[in-house]
Amino acid sequence: MEEKYLICEDSMEGIFTGIYEAYALREGHEHVHIQIGEEENLRLFADYVHILPDSVKTDKVVRTLRQKLGEHVYHTLCRAAASCYADKGEAVYKTVVDAITAGSGRRVLGNFKNPYVARCFELARFTANEAHYEKEFIRFQELSAKAAKDTPILFSKIGPKNNVVPFVMPHFADRLSIENFMVYDEHRKLFGVHPAKEEWYLVSAGEEFDLRELTYSEKEEEYQELFRVFHRTIGIKSRENKHLQRQMCAYRYQDYMVEFQQK
Repeated sequence: MEEKYLICEDSMEGIFTGIYEAYALREGHEHVHIQIGEEENLRLFADYVHILPDSVKTDKVVRTLRQKLGEHVYHTLCRAAASCYADKGEAVYKTVVDAITAGSGRRVLGNFKNPYVARCFELARFTANEAHYEKEFIRFQELSAKAAKDTPILFSKIGPKNNVVPFVMPHFADRLSIENFMVYDEHRKLFGVHPAKEEWYLVSAGEEFDLRELTYSEKEEEYQELFRVFHRTIGIKSRENKHLQRQMCAYRYQDYMVEFQQK
């Protein structure tokens, strides 16, 4: 039988739409695959179908997953879909097939004999670990009144491997509920926006957005310098261990932390 590849957008909505379309084909699942983006070399005897994200279809898949598999499995699938690896679409899709079609149900994540389930679990853990680190290492900075249009706004820039903004925003929305703040993923040009005392939401940065136009308040710049001085002062030169420091806080996180930046 001819292999069929559903080409989906690199997003949770894209993958869930692909799952909906895969079931809608009613051709079985053995020869149907979900692929993120285009391949350089096309396969022989394969049919490629491009799938556009659809919010209605995504909502139907989400509702089914929550009802039949529970919140824990659903959130694990979401974290796997947010990873940076190209095989995530296939792993999430085949895990859903194992759970719903093959009958593993809510116990699907324990079925490590299935390589797709094992891979889905691995991807989800990778994303969850990075989200945990970002919660620890994110540094908020106050924008100037001009940049914030006379409204105090806390701003943070991150550059994660995985799409972790949807997973860190609830954490800070709970702890900074009375603050206006934004978390910006510069790799995906994605904002997590939280208006004070309201629900947070995601926004894609437009082409005209220029990060260099943002300026910090005078008070913020003073506190940043004080924090750098404090960080340098409490260190004991003779006990400095760069290797251990890198293990506890990788360079890719340090690039976005005030205390490691040179003015």
